[in-house]
Amino acid sequence: MSATVLGLDREKVQGLTTSLNELLANFQVYYQNLRGLHWNIKGKSFFELHLKFEELYTDSHEKIDMIAERILTLEGMPLHTFQDYTDLAKVPVGKNISNDTEAVNLVVTSLTKLIEIERGLLTQSEAADDEGTNAMMSDFVSEQEKTVWMLKAWLS
Repeated sequence: MSATVLGLDREKVQGLTTSLNELLANFQVYYQNLRGLHWNIKGKSFFELHLKFEELYTDSHEKIDMIAERILTLEGMPLHTFQDYTDLAKVPVGKNISNDTEAVNLVVTSLTKLIEIERGLLTQSEAADDEGTNAMMSDFVSEQEKTVWMLKAWLS
């Protein structure tokens, strides 16, 4: 077994960095969607959602940095072009959305996809004995599940 400087199996870590880059690409699209929603939201929920989308994109910006730094910690190279992001992302792109319900539905759909990717990373990181990635994904999932619950309650 060839090990990384962290003592992890290099082959398993390469698979992890590929999956982390997929998560990074999806977060970048999600982040940009949130910026657009923040700028373009209209209607009676404007003040409430304008602030909520700002809160979410600020949080996403931090998570993007954390993911990229984790990839670097695992001796990988984080993707950094829009082309890479759009090629890999499974999160839907939201364009010209100003309706509150449509905007919140896009966020819920996007978070659901991110959680799915993160759960896959939990399995991979556990198999690689990579506690750092595992802990980060666990924290992301817990927080995002609560956000999905709250947004679904708003939609009801």
